[in-house]
Amino acid sequence: MNRNDLRKIDFSLLIVFETLMHERNLTRAGEKLFLCQSAISASLNRLRQFFDDPLFIRMGRTMEPTSRAFEIQRTLTPALDTMAAALGNTSEFDPVTSATVFRIGLSDDVEYSLLPELLRQLRMEAPQVSFVVRRTDHSLLAHQLSTGEVSLGVCHCRELPANAKRKFLRSIRPSVLSANAYAGALDINEYSNRPHVSVSVNGETSDYIDRALGSLGRQRQVVLAVPQYSALKTLLEGTDLLAVVPDYVARAMTRQSGLRADPVPMPLPALDLSMSWSATLDNDPAERWLRSRVSHYLSEKNATLIEISPTKVAA
Repeated sequence: MNRNDLRKIDFSLLIVFETLMHERNLTRAGEKLFLCQSAISASLNRLRQFFDDPLFIRMGRTMEPTSRAFEIQRTLTPALDTMAAALGNTSEFDPVTSATVFRIGLSDDVEYSLLPELLRQLRMEAPQVSFVVRRTDHSLLAHQLSTGEVSLGVCHCRELPANAKRKFLRSIRPSVLSANAYAGALDINEYSNRPHVSVSVNGETSDYIDRALGSLGRQRQVVLAVPQYSALKTLLEGTDLLAVVPDYVARAMTRQSGLRADPVPMPLPALDLSMSWSATLDNDPAERWLRSRVSHYLSEKNATLIEISPTKVAA
């Protein structure tokens, strides 16, 4: 096919094809592209005619790609990435007047403790933009970036797609939260003997803390695992429960009376909070603006300013 032949195809069909490759479902693909299922079906029929191949075979509730579909995807994906980058470079972004909708992924600790002030700062600079926040973590972010569900993710993450980029924001320093009615130092004996609450999206009751305790010949009892931080303050108040949380979560919760924060009485592995994004959006002006602001307000050097005296942070 030469370049003149490109006039024969509606390029929006290629976006439908790519979305179907990720979703394997007509309804979900339609929701992702804001199209009804009949429109997706019509687009798929046109794709089948153009490529002279079924492309997707229905198997139960999923649409399984054919070998030809996988072959097309291997060639099409980098081509679409290049086109998106080229078109993104031609547009401008003015945060004062733009009404762009950003879709970002945040881990629960970031959403609970850092998002409120971050949003206030962003709203001052870009009063008409909107944000759609999706919950993410190290197990979800790679898929969310590759499918376009989010354009930017902020969390502690481990593995990313080959075409993703990452920037360090700050170290995650753990603190121990407990009811402030229990005075006195929190040593390793007290820490091991008290019951614990674990915050885990997947409901896990054992993690890196238990491995660190095990290396010291100790163990703890996790009596409750909750999926998010929002109820933690109420759960801890008036009890002997302990919870290990990131330092910025501890500061957010101890601003009000009822809880105290102590250092963890043992060494723990260092964790990093970082932001990650798809390389296809690396030069997009709007996304570059968003990343610059997230980096500025959540980075290590500005952490104290935004958390303790946010009104003093310059726009």
